[in-house]
Amino acid sequence: MSLRVRSTWTELIWERIAVYKLNIKYECAGRVRRTHDLKTKDFEIELFSVDGCLKAVLKPKSKIKFYEFKLVSDFRFTSEHRIFVNGYQSWTESREYAPREKMDLLNIVNDFFLKSPFNKNTGLGAAGDLFFCKHPKRAGEFYGYSYGYVRNRNEIDLIASLDESTGYTIVRFNSNNNTFSVEKDLEGVIFDSESTIINFVRLKGAYDDVFDRWFSLMNVSCRQKEKMTGYTTWYNYYGNVDESIVKRDLESISELPQKVDIFQIDDGYQKAIGDWLNTNEKKFPGSMKNTADNIHGKNMLAGLWLAPFAATKESFIYKEHKDWLVKNKSGKPCVAGANWGGFYVVDFLHPQARKYLQKVFDTVLNEWGYDMVKLDFLYAACIVPRQNKSRGQLMCEAMDFIRECVGDKLILGCGAPLMPCFGKVDFCRIGPDVSLDWRFNPLSIREDVSTPNTVACTVFRRGLNGRAFMNDPDVFLLRDDNIKMDYSKRKLLATVNSVFGSLLFVSDNVSEYAEEKLAFFTETASKNHEKILKAEMSKGDIIKTTYEKDGKKHSLSFNYKNGSLLQSATEKY
Repeated sequence: MSLRVRSTWTELIWERIAVYKLNIKYECAGRVRRTHDLKTKDFEIELFSVDGCLKAVLKPKSKIKFYEFKLVSDFRFTSEHRIFVNGYQSWTESREYAPREKMDLLNIVNDFFLKSPFNKNTGLGAAGDLFFCKHPKRAGEFYGYSYGYVRNRNEIDLIASLDESTGYTIVRFNSNNNTFSVEKDLEGVIFDSESTIINFVRLKGAYDDVFDRWFSLMNVSCRQKEKMTGYTTWYNYYGNVDESIVKRDLESISELPQKVDIFQIDDGYQKAIGDWLNTNEKKFPGSMKNTADNIHGKNMLAGLWLAPFAATKESFIYKEHKDWLVKNKSGKPCVAGANWGGFYVVDFLHPQARKYLQKVFDTVLNEWGYDMVKLDFLYAACIVPRQNKSRGQLMCEAMDFIRECVGDKLILGCGAPLMPCFGKVDFCRIGPDVSLDWRFNPLSIREDVSTPNTVACTVFRRGLNGRAFMNDPDVFLLRDDNIKMDYSKRKLLATVNSVFGSLLFVSDNVSEYAEEKLAFFTETASKNHEKILKAEMSKGDIIKTTYEKDGKKHSLSFNYKNGSLLQSATEKY
Protein backbone atom coordinates (compact mmCIF):
# COMPACT_ATOMS: atom_id res chain seq x y z
CA MET A 1 0.00 0.00 0.00
CA SER A 2 0.98 3.64 -0.38
CA LEU A 3 0.52 5.73 2.71
CA ARG A 4 -0.21 9.41 2.86
CA VAL A 5 1.39 10.85 5.95
CA ARG A 6 -0.97 13.22 7.70
CA SER A 7 -2.07 14.79 10.91
CA THR A 8 -5.26 16.75 11.39
CA TRP A 9 -3.65 20.12 10.77
CA THR A 10 -0.81 19.24 8.37
CA GLU A 11 -2.84 16.97 6.10
CA LEU A 12 -2.91 19.24 3.05
CA ILE A 13 0.80 20.07 3.26
CA TRP A 14 1.80 16.42 3.41
CA GLU A 15 -0.60 15.42 0.67
CA ARG A 16 1.10 17.89 -1.63
CA ILE A 17 4.67 17.06 -0.61
CA ALA A 18 5.06 13.31 -0.32
CA VAL A 19 3.45 9.92 -0.58
CA TYR A 20 5.51 7.20 1.06
CA LYS A 21 5.60 3.51 0.34
CA LEU A 22 6.54 1.31 3.28
CA ASN A 23 8.91 -1.62 2.68
CA ILE A 24 9.44 -3.98 5.60
CA LYS A 25 11.21 -7.31 5.89
CA TYR A 26 11.04 -8.84 9.35
CA GLU A 27 11.26 -12.06 11.35
CA CYS A 28 8.72 -13.19 13.92
CA ALA A 29 8.34 -16.62 15.55
CA GLY A 30 11.04 -18.05 13.26
CA ARG A 31 9.38 -16.93 10.01
CA VAL A 32 10.65 -14.18 7.69
CA ARG A 33 7.97 -12.05 6.06
CA ARG A 34 7.67 -9.00 3.82
CA THR A 35 4.93 -6.38 4.04
CA HIS A 36 3.93 -2.88 2.96
CA ASP A 37 1.20 -2.62 5.61
CA LEU A 38 1.00 -0.57 8.77
CA LYS A 39 -0.97 -3.33 10.52
CA THR A 40 -0.13 -7.03 10.49
CA LYS A 41 -0.89 -9.87 12.85
CA ASP A 42 2.58 -9.37 14.36
CA PHE A 43 2.71 -5.59 14.86
CA GLU A 44 1.18 -2.18 14.23
CA ILE A 45 2.96 0.98 13.15
CA GLU A 46 1.59 4.37 14.10
CA LEU A 47 2.72 7.42 12.13
CA PHE A 48 2.96 10.96 13.49
CA SER A 49 3.51 14.05 11.35
CA VAL A 50 4.08 17.63 12.54
CA ASP A 51 5.80 20.50 10.69
CA GLY A 52 7.50 18.26 8.15
CA CYS A 53 8.65 15.73 10.77
CA LEU A 54 7.67 12.09 10.36
CA LYS A 55 7.90 9.56 13.19
CA ALA A 56 7.04 5.86 12.99
CA VAL A 57 6.28 4.09 16.28
CA LEU A 58 6.26 0.29 16.44
CA LYS A 59 3.75 -1.58 18.62
CA PRO A 60 4.78 -5.24 18.47
CA LYS A 61 2.48 -8.11 19.40
CA SER A 62 5.40 -10.56 19.47
CA LYS A 63 9.19 -10.32 19.32
CA ILE A 64 10.19 -8.66 16.02
CA LYS A 65 13.53 -8.57 14.22
CA PHE A 66 13.82 -6.26 11.21
CA TYR A 67 15.96 -6.94 8.14
CA GLU A 68 14.58 -3.90 6.28
CA PHE A 69 12.56 -0.89 7.38
CA LYS A 70 12.30 1.67 4.60
CA LEU A 71 10.07 4.53 3.47
CA VAL A 72 10.23 5.33 -0.26
CA SER A 73 8.86 8.41 -2.02
CA ASP A 74 8.97 9.98 -5.48
CA PHE A 75 11.35 12.79 -6.38
CA ARG A 76 11.62 14.25 -9.87
CA PHE A 77 15.32 14.86 -10.57
CA THR A 78 16.58 17.22 -13.26
CA SER A 79 20.03 17.81 -14.71
CA GLU A 80 20.23 21.07 -12.68
CA HIS A 81 20.02 19.23 -9.35
CA ARG A 82 23.01 18.39 -7.18
CA ILE A 83 22.77 15.59 -4.63
CA PHE A 84 24.74 15.57 -1.37
CA VAL A 85 25.17 12.37 0.63
CA ASN A 86 26.94 12.26 3.99
CA GLY A 87 29.44 9.44 4.39
CA TYR A 88 29.34 6.91 7.22
CA GLN A 89 31.95 8.53 9.46
CA SER A 90 34.47 11.38 9.68
CA TRP A 91 36.81 9.97 7.07
CA THR A 92 34.23 8.83 4.52
CA GLU A 93 34.17 10.64 1.19
CA SER A 94 31.23 13.10 1.11
CA ARG A 95 30.31 15.60 -1.59
CA GLU A 96 27.69 16.78 -4.05
CA TYR A 97 27.00 14.73 -7.18
CA ALA A 98 25.25 15.42 -10.45
CA PRO A 99 22.18 13.15 -10.87
CA ARG A 100 23.81 10.92 -13.50
CA GLU A 101 27.17 10.52 -11.80
CA LYS A 102 28.43 7.37 -10.12
CA MET A 103 29.59 7.59 -6.53
CA ASP A 104 33.37 7.70 -6.15
CA LEU A 105 35.28 4.77 -4.67
CA LEU A 106 32.41 2.28 -4.87
CA ASN A 107 33.88 -0.25 -7.25
CA ILE A 108 33.88 -3.97 -7.91
CA VAL A 109 37.64 -4.27 -7.26
CA ASN A 110 37.34 -2.96 -3.71
CA ASP A 111 34.22 -5.00 -2.98
CA PHE A 112 35.75 -8.22 -4.28
CA PHE A 113 39.06 -7.85 -2.45
CA LEU A 114 37.73 -6.54 0.86
CA LYS A 115 35.07 -9.25 1.07
CA SER A 116 37.41 -12.05 -0.07
CA PRO A 117 39.06 -14.65 2.21
CA PHE A 118 42.39 -12.91 1.55
CA ASN A 119 41.19 -9.95 3.60
CA LYS A 120 39.73 -11.95 6.47
CA ASN A 121 40.75 -10.58 9.87
CA THR A 122 43.08 -7.93 8.40
CA GLY A 123 40.83 -5.02 9.36
CA LEU A 124 41.03 -3.47 5.89
CA GLY A 125 37.71 -1.79 5.13
CA ALA A 126 36.44 -2.15 8.69
CA ALA A 127 36.36 1.62 9.22
CA GLY A 128 33.51 1.91 6.72
CA ASP A 129 30.12 0.30 6.15
CA LEU A 130 31.02 -2.21 3.45
CA PHE A 131 30.22 -5.23 5.62
CA PHE A 132 26.75 -4.19 6.73
CA CYS A 133 25.29 -1.76 4.18
CA LYS A 134 24.21 -2.44 0.61
CA HIS A 135 26.22 -0.19 -1.68
CA PRO A 136 24.80 1.22 -4.92
CA LYS A 137 26.42 -0.21 -8.03
CA ARG A 138 25.15 2.04 -10.80
CA ALA A 139 25.42 5.66 -11.83
CA GLY A 140 22.50 7.71 -10.56
CA GLU A 141 22.29 5.89 -7.20
CA PHE A 142 23.51 7.64 -4.05
CA TYR A 143 23.37 6.93 -0.32
CA GLY A 144 24.57 8.40 2.95
CA TYR A 145 23.94 8.58 6.68
CA SER A 146 21.82 10.78 8.94
CA TYR A 147 21.19 13.49 6.36
CA GLY A 148 21.35 14.33 2.69
CA TYR A 149 19.93 16.93 0.37
CA VAL A 150 19.03 17.77 -3.21
CA ARG A 151 20.07 21.28 -4.23
CA ASN A 152 18.31 23.22 -6.95
CA ARG A 153 20.52 26.29 -7.40
CA ASN A 154 20.11 28.21 -4.12
CA GLU A 155 17.41 26.04 -2.56
CA ILE A 156 18.00 22.73 -0.86
CA ASP A 157 15.56 19.94 -0.02
CA LEU A 158 16.98 18.36 3.13
CA ILE A 159 16.11 14.86 4.37
CA ALA A 160 17.52 14.51 7.88
CA SER A 161 17.26 12.22 10.89
CA LEU A 162 16.11 13.63 14.21
CA ASP A 163 17.37 10.68 16.27
CA GLU A 164 20.04 8.01 15.66
CA SER A 165 19.75 6.37 19.07
CA THR A 166 17.54 3.56 17.73
CA GLY A 167 19.76 2.93 14.70
CA TYR A 168 21.52 4.72 11.90
CA THR A 169 19.33 6.44 9.33
CA ILE A 170 20.37 5.76 5.73
CA VAL A 171 19.19 8.25 3.10
CA ARG A 172 19.18 7.11 -0.54
CA PHE A 173 18.55 9.02 -3.78
CA ASN A 174 17.93 7.28 -7.10
CA SER A 175 17.76 9.47 -10.21
CA ASN A 176 17.17 6.40 -12.42
CA ASN A 177 13.71 5.75 -11.00
CA ASN A 178 13.17 9.24 -9.49
CA THR A 179 12.86 8.21 -5.84
CA PHE A 180 14.41 8.85 -2.47
CA SER A 181 14.19 6.60 0.57
CA VAL A 182 14.80 6.71 4.31
CA GLU A 183 15.74 3.43 6.01
CA LYS A 184 17.06 2.27 9.37
CA ASP A 185 19.98 0.01 10.26
CA LEU A 186 18.38 -2.14 12.97
CA GLU A 187 20.70 -5.13 12.89
CA GLY A 188 21.17 -6.77 16.28
CA VAL A 189 17.91 -5.56 17.84
CA ILE A 190 14.85 -7.61 18.79
CA PHE A 191 11.81 -5.42 19.54
CA ASP A 192 9.29 -6.60 22.11
CA SER A 193 7.85 -3.29 23.35
CA GLU A 194 6.68 0.00 21.90
CA SER A 195 9.60 1.75 20.18
CA THR A 196 10.22 4.67 17.87
CA ILE A 197 11.74 3.15 14.75
CA ILE A 198 12.24 6.14 12.51
CA ASN A 199 12.16 9.89 13.13
CA PHE A 200 13.15 12.31 10.38
CA VAL A 201 12.31 15.66 8.83
CA ARG A 202 12.08 17.08 5.33
CA LEU A 203 12.88 20.78 5.03
CA LYS A 204 13.13 23.13 2.05
CA GLY A 205 14.74 26.54 1.73
CA ALA A 206 18.03 28.40 1.66
CA TYR A 207 21.05 26.40 2.87
CA ASP A 208 21.68 28.13 6.20
CA ASP A 209 17.99 28.52 7.01
CA VAL A 210 17.35 24.82 6.53
CA PHE A 211 20.31 23.72 8.66
CA ASP A 212 19.30 26.17 11.39
CA ARG A 213 15.80 24.71 11.44
CA TRP A 214 17.10 21.13 11.55
CA PHE A 215 19.31 21.78 14.56
CA SER A 216 16.54 23.71 16.28
CA LEU A 217 14.23 20.71 15.89
CA MET A 218 16.89 18.45 17.41
CA ASN A 219 17.55 20.98 20.19
CA VAL A 220 21.28 20.60 19.54
CA SER A 221 23.72 23.46 20.01
CA CYS A 222 27.45 23.76 19.51
CA ARG A 223 29.52 23.59 22.71
CA GLN A 224 32.37 25.67 21.30
CA LYS A 225 31.72 29.13 19.89
CA GLU A 226 35.05 30.36 18.52
CA LYS A 227 37.63 29.20 16.01
CA MET A 228 40.85 27.87 17.47
CA THR A 229 44.35 27.33 16.12
CA GLY A 230 46.82 24.66 16.98
CA TYR A 231 49.75 22.40 16.29
CA THR A 232 49.87 18.60 16.12
CA THR A 233 52.91 16.35 15.93
CA TRP A 234 51.33 13.78 13.62
CA TYR A 235 51.73 14.97 10.03
CA ASN A 236 55.47 15.52 10.21
CA TYR A 237 56.70 12.81 12.54
CA TYR A 238 53.79 10.36 12.71
CA GLY A 239 54.61 7.68 15.30
CA ASN A 240 58.25 8.77 15.50
CA VAL A 241 57.62 11.75 17.76
CA ASP A 242 59.74 12.09 20.88
CA GLU A 243 60.23 14.50 23.73
CA SER A 244 63.04 16.45 22.05
CA ILE A 245 60.87 17.10 18.97
CA VAL A 246 58.02 18.25 21.19
CA LYS A 247 60.28 20.67 23.07
CA ARG A 248 61.80 22.08 19.88
CA ASP A 249 58.50 22.59 18.06
CA LEU A 250 56.82 23.95 21.18
CA GLU A 251 59.52 26.59 21.49
CA SER A 252 59.24 27.50 17.80
CA ILE A 253 55.46 27.79 17.69
CA SER A 254 55.33 29.79 20.91
CA GLU A 255 57.50 32.47 19.26
CA LEU A 256 55.11 33.08 16.37
CA PRO A 257 53.59 36.56 16.20
CA GLN A 258 50.18 34.90 15.75
CA LYS A 259 49.14 33.24 19.02
CA VAL A 260 48.44 29.51 18.73
CA ASP A 261 45.81 28.11 21.10
CA ILE A 262 46.53 24.36 21.34
CA PHE A 263 49.67 22.21 21.21
CA GLN A 264 48.65 18.57 20.72
CA ILE A 265 50.80 15.44 21.03
CA ASP A 266 49.59 12.66 18.76
CA ASP A 267 50.22 8.91 18.53
CA GLY A 268 53.68 7.75 19.59
CA TYR A 269 54.03 8.70 23.28
CA GLN A 270 52.49 5.47 24.64
CA LYS A 271 54.03 2.00 24.93
CA ALA A 272 51.17 0.33 23.06
CA ILE A 273 47.76 1.16 21.65
CA GLY A 274 45.46 0.69 24.63
CA ASP A 275 48.15 1.27 27.26
CA TRP A 276 47.43 4.98 27.57
CA LEU A 277 48.92 5.43 31.02
CA ASN A 278 52.20 3.65 30.20
CA THR A 279 54.53 6.12 28.48
CA ASN A 280 57.29 5.01 26.14
CA GLU A 281 60.12 6.09 28.43
CA LYS A 282 62.79 5.85 25.73
CA LYS A 283 61.00 8.46 23.63
CA PHE A 284 59.52 10.45 26.52
CA PRO A 285 61.88 10.08 29.51
CA GLY A 286 60.13 12.93 31.33
CA SER A 287 56.57 12.59 32.55
CA MET A 288 53.53 13.46 30.46
CA LYS A 289 52.53 15.84 33.25
CA ASN A 290 55.77 17.77 32.83
CA THR A 291 55.11 17.98 29.10
CA ALA A 292 51.64 19.42 29.75
CA ASP A 293 53.17 21.88 32.23
CA ASN A 294 55.71 22.97 29.60
CA ILE A 295 52.89 23.60 27.11
CA HIS A 296 50.97 25.63 29.68
CA GLY A 297 54.16 27.57 30.35
CA LYS A 298 54.00 28.76 26.74
CA ASN A 299 50.42 29.99 27.26
CA MET A 300 48.84 27.21 25.20
CA LEU A 301 46.30 24.50 25.93
CA ALA A 302 47.75 20.99 26.07
CA GLY A 303 46.18 18.30 23.89
CA LEU A 304 46.78 14.55 23.85
CA TRP A 305 45.73 11.87 21.36
CA LEU A 306 44.04 8.61 22.40
CA ALA A 307 42.03 5.89 20.70
CA PRO A 308 39.92 4.84 23.69
CA PHE A 309 38.16 1.90 22.05
CA ALA A 310 41.31 0.40 20.45
CA ALA A 311 43.88 -2.10 21.72
CA THR A 312 46.63 -4.05 19.94
CA LYS A 313 48.20 -7.42 20.76
CA GLU A 314 51.04 -5.60 22.51
CA SER A 315 48.68 -4.01 25.03
CA PHE A 316 48.08 -5.24 28.57
CA ILE A 317 44.38 -5.35 27.69
CA TYR A 318 44.93 -8.02 25.04
CA LYS A 319 47.41 -9.94 27.18
CA GLU A 320 45.53 -9.82 30.48
CA HIS A 321 41.92 -8.81 29.79
CA LYS A 322 40.67 -10.39 26.58
CA ASP A 323 37.23 -10.42 28.17
CA TRP A 324 37.20 -6.63 27.71
CA LEU A 325 37.34 -7.03 23.93
CA VAL A 326 34.34 -7.17 21.60
CA LYS A 327 34.00 -10.59 19.96
CA ASN A 328 32.96 -11.46 16.41
CA LYS A 329 30.46 -14.17 15.46
CA SER A 330 33.20 -16.80 15.89
CA GLY A 331 33.81 -15.71 19.47
CA LYS A 332 37.23 -14.22 18.68
CA PRO A 333 38.31 -10.60 19.29
CA CYS A 334 36.95 -8.45 16.46
CA VAL A 335 39.55 -6.73 14.27
CA ALA A 336 38.39 -3.13 13.80
CA GLY A 337 41.12 -1.79 11.53
CA ALA A 338 44.45 -2.50 9.88
CA ASN A 339 46.43 0.21 11.70
CA TRP A 340 49.35 -0.91 13.87
CA GLY A 341 49.15 -4.36 12.28
CA GLY A 342 45.49 -4.69 13.27
CA PHE A 343 43.68 -3.61 16.41
CA TYR A 344 40.79 -4.86 18.52
CA VAL A 345 37.77 -3.17 20.14
CA VAL A 346 37.65 -2.31 23.83
CA ASP A 347 34.01 -2.81 24.84
CA PHE A 348 32.80 0.29 26.68
CA LEU A 349 29.80 -1.75 27.91
CA HIS A 350 32.08 -4.05 29.92
CA PRO A 351 32.09 -2.83 33.56
CA GLN A 352 35.85 -3.27 34.09
CA ALA A 353 36.71 -1.75 30.72
CA ARG A 354 34.55 1.26 31.62
CA LYS A 355 36.40 1.67 34.91
CA TYR A 356 39.73 1.52 33.10
CA LEU A 357 38.68 4.18 30.58
CA GLN A 358 37.34 6.38 33.36
CA LYS A 359 40.72 6.09 35.07
CA VAL A 360 42.53 6.95 31.82
CA PHE A 361 40.55 10.15 31.32
CA ASP A 362 40.81 11.14 34.98
CA THR A 363 44.59 10.68 34.88
CA VAL A 364 45.17 12.43 31.55
CA LEU A 365 42.89 15.38 32.27
CA ASN A 366 43.12 15.86 36.04
CA GLU A 367 46.49 14.42 37.12
CA TRP A 368 48.56 15.14 34.01
CA GLY A 369 46.62 18.32 33.33
CA TYR A 370 45.74 18.08 29.62
CA ASP A 371 43.01 20.41 28.44
CA MET A 372 41.89 18.59 25.30
CA VAL A 373 41.80 14.99 24.17
CA LYS A 374 41.78 14.05 20.51
CA LEU A 375 39.81 10.81 20.44
CA ASP A 376 40.41 8.72 17.33
CA PHE A 377 39.00 5.57 15.71
CA LEU A 378 35.74 6.13 17.57
CA TYR A 379 33.72 4.12 15.03
CA ALA A 380 35.13 0.98 16.66
CA ALA A 381 32.67 1.37 19.54
CA CYS A 382 29.76 0.27 17.34
CA ILE A 383 31.40 -2.06 14.86
CA VAL A 384 29.51 -5.09 16.22
CA PRO A 385 25.84 -4.77 17.30
CA ARG A 386 25.48 -6.43 20.72
CA GLN A 387 23.38 -6.62 23.88
CA ASN A 388 20.25 -5.94 21.82
CA LYS A 389 21.63 -2.57 20.71
CA SER A 390 22.00 -1.33 17.14
CA ARG A 391 25.14 0.33 15.83
CA GLY A 392 23.51 3.73 16.14
CA GLN A 393 22.46 3.15 19.73
CA LEU A 394 25.93 1.89 20.66
CA MET A 395 27.61 4.92 19.10
CA CYS A 396 25.26 7.35 20.83
CA GLU A 397 25.84 5.65 24.18
CA ALA A 398 29.60 5.57 23.59
CA MET A 399 29.67 9.33 23.01
CA ASP A 400 27.54 9.93 26.10
CA PHE A 401 30.03 7.85 28.10
CA ILE A 402 32.99 9.77 26.64
CA ARG A 403 31.49 13.15 27.51
CA GLU A 404 30.72 11.92 31.02
CA CYS A 405 34.37 10.88 31.45
CA VAL A 406 35.82 14.10 30.03
CA GLY A 407 33.51 16.53 31.83
CA ASP A 408 33.98 20.12 30.70
CA LYS A 409 37.37 19.62 29.04
CA LEU A 410 37.67 19.83 25.25
CA ILE A 411 37.06 16.85 22.93
CA LEU A 412 38.24 16.61 19.35
CA GLY A 413 36.42 13.64 17.83
CA CYS A 414 37.88 11.74 14.88
CA GLY A 415 37.02 8.62 12.91
CA ALA A 416 33.48 8.93 14.23
CA PRO A 417 29.98 8.59 12.78
CA LEU A 418 28.99 12.24 12.93
CA MET A 419 25.43 12.55 14.22
CA PRO A 420 26.10 10.71 17.53
CA CYS A 421 28.75 13.40 18.13
CA PHE A 422 26.34 16.33 17.68
CA GLY A 423 26.49 18.57 20.74
CA LYS A 424 28.79 16.13 22.55
CA VAL A 425 32.21 17.01 21.16
CA ASP A 426 33.69 20.48 20.86
CA PHE A 427 35.47 19.82 17.57
CA CYS A 428 35.10 16.99 15.10
CA ARG A 429 37.03 15.84 12.08
CA ILE A 430 34.78 16.05 9.04
CA GLY A 431 37.08 14.45 6.45
CA PRO A 432 39.84 11.87 6.09
CA ASP A 433 43.47 12.48 7.00
CA VAL A 434 45.31 14.86 4.70
CA SER A 435 47.92 13.10 2.59
CA LEU A 436 51.32 14.60 1.86
CA ASP A 437 50.41 14.81 -1.83
CA TRP A 438 47.34 15.96 -3.76
CA ARG A 439 46.38 12.88 -5.74
CA PHE A 440 43.00 11.22 -6.20
CA ASN A 441 43.20 7.42 -6.14
CA PRO A 442 40.06 5.88 -7.69
CA LEU A 443 40.88 2.45 -6.24
CA SER A 444 41.29 3.47 -2.60
CA ILE A 445 38.68 2.80 0.05
CA ARG A 446 36.33 5.64 0.97
CA GLU A 447 37.96 6.25 4.38
CA ASP A 448 41.55 6.29 3.11
CA VAL A 449 44.03 9.13 3.59
CA SER A 450 43.28 11.66 0.83
CA THR A 451 43.79 15.41 0.42
CA PRO A 452 41.18 15.62 -2.41
CA ASN A 453 38.51 13.89 -0.36
CA THR A 454 39.15 15.87 2.80
CA VAL A 455 38.90 19.15 0.88
CA ALA A 456 35.55 18.06 -0.61
CA CYS A 457 34.29 17.05 2.84
CA THR A 458 35.41 20.40 4.27
CA VAL A 459 33.32 22.29 1.73
CA PHE A 460 30.22 20.10 1.65
CA ARG A 461 29.91 19.26 5.36
CA ARG A 462 30.02 22.97 6.23
CA GLY A 463 26.37 22.87 7.40
CA LEU A 464 27.56 21.16 10.60
CA ASN A 465 30.12 23.83 11.43
CA GLY A 466 29.08 25.88 14.45
CA ARG A 467 25.84 23.93 14.78
CA ALA A 468 26.82 20.34 15.67
CA PHE A 469 30.40 21.17 16.69
CA MET A 470 33.26 23.19 15.26
CA ASN A 471 34.48 21.50 12.10
CA ASP A 472 38.06 20.19 12.01
CA PRO A 473 39.16 20.08 8.35
CA ASP A 474 42.50 18.51 9.37
CA VAL A 475 45.87 20.22 9.06
CA PHE A 476 47.31 22.55 6.49
CA LEU A 477 51.01 22.23 5.70
CA LEU A 478 53.28 25.02 4.43
CA ARG A 479 56.71 23.42 4.87
CA ASP A 480 58.99 22.53 1.94
CA ASP A 481 60.42 19.28 3.31
CA ASN A 482 58.60 15.97 3.80
CA ILE A 483 55.83 17.06 1.45
CA LYS A 484 54.83 16.07 -2.09
CA MET A 485 52.45 18.84 -3.16
CA ASP A 486 53.67 22.10 -4.66
CA TYR A 487 53.35 25.34 -2.74
CA SER A 488 50.31 26.61 -4.65
CA LYS A 489 48.36 23.52 -3.58
CA ARG A 490 49.54 23.88 0.01
CA LYS A 491 48.20 27.44 -0.01
CA LEU A 492 44.91 26.30 -1.54
CA LEU A 493 44.50 23.68 1.20
CA ALA A 494 45.19 26.31 3.86
CA THR A 495 42.68 28.73 2.31
CA VAL A 496 39.90 26.13 2.13
CA ASN A 497 40.55 25.12 5.75
CA SER A 498 40.52 28.74 6.91
CA VAL A 499 37.31 29.65 5.07
CA PHE A 500 35.27 26.52 5.82
CA GLY A 501 36.85 25.13 9.00
CA SER A 502 37.03 26.18 12.64
CA LEU A 503 40.02 24.24 13.98
CA LEU A 504 43.13 25.35 12.13
CA PHE A 505 46.02 23.00 12.89
CA VAL A 506 49.48 22.95 11.40
CA SER A 507 52.09 20.20 11.70
CA ASP A 508 55.28 21.97 10.67
CA ASN A 509 58.48 22.99 12.39
CA VAL A 510 57.57 26.66 12.02
CA SER A 511 61.10 27.83 12.84
CA GLU A 512 61.92 26.92 9.23
CA TYR A 513 59.29 29.28 7.78
CA ALA A 514 60.66 32.05 5.60
CA GLU A 515 59.06 35.52 5.77
CA GLU A 516 56.44 34.82 3.07
CA LYS A 517 55.30 31.58 4.72
CA LEU A 518 55.18 33.25 8.10
CA ALA A 519 52.94 36.00 6.71
CA PHE A 520 50.66 33.47 5.01
CA PHE A 521 50.42 31.40 8.20
CA THR A 522 49.43 34.52 10.15
CA GLU A 523 46.73 35.33 7.59
CA THR A 524 45.40 31.75 7.55
CA ALA A 525 45.27 31.47 11.35
CA SER A 526 43.74 34.91 11.91
CA LYS A 527 40.31 33.50 12.94
CA ASN A 528 38.29 35.55 10.48
CA HIS A 529 34.58 34.80 10.36
CA GLU A 530 33.86 34.28 6.69
CA LYS A 531 30.29 34.17 5.47
CA ILE A 532 29.76 31.47 2.85
CA LEU A 533 27.58 32.81 0.05
CA LYS A 534 27.81 29.83 -2.28
CA ALA A 535 29.62 26.50 -2.47
CA GLU A 536 28.72 24.02 -5.16
CA MET A 537 29.98 21.13 -7.22
CA SER A 538 30.08 22.44 -10.76
CA LYS A 539 30.79 20.50 -13.93
CA GLY A 540 33.29 17.70 -13.71
CA ASP A 541 35.42 17.88 -10.58
CA ILE A 542 35.20 21.65 -10.12
CA ILE A 543 34.17 23.19 -6.81
CA LYS A 544 33.03 26.82 -6.98
CA THR A 545 32.78 28.92 -3.84
CA THR A 546 31.92 32.53 -3.00
CA TYR A 547 32.33 34.07 0.45
CA GLU A 548 32.54 37.36 2.32
CA LYS A 549 35.66 38.32 4.24
CA ASP A 550 36.72 41.72 5.59
CA GLY A 551 33.91 43.47 3.75
CA LYS A 552 34.92 42.01 0.42
CA LYS A 553 33.48 39.33 -1.82
CA HIS A 554 35.87 36.49 -2.69
CA SER A 555 35.50 33.85 -5.38
CA LEU A 556 37.47 30.60 -5.32
CA SER A 557 37.18 27.82 -7.91
CA PHE A 558 39.39 24.74 -8.14
CA ASN A 559 39.59 21.16 -9.32
CA TYR A 560 39.34 19.22 -6.08
CA LYS A 561 40.80 16.01 -7.49
CA ASN A 562 44.10 17.48 -8.74
CA GLY A 563 44.33 20.71 -6.73
CA SER A 564 44.56 23.06 -9.72
CA LEU A 565 43.35 26.58 -8.97
CA LEU A 566 40.97 27.96 -11.61
CA GLN A 567 39.91 31.26 -10.05
CA SER A 568 40.80 33.32 -7.02
CA ALA A 569 39.32 36.80 -7.15
CA THR A 570 38.37 39.56 -4.73
CA GLU A 571 35.98 42.44 -5.26
CA LYS A 572 34.69 45.25 -3.07
CA TYR A 573 30.98 45.72 -2.51
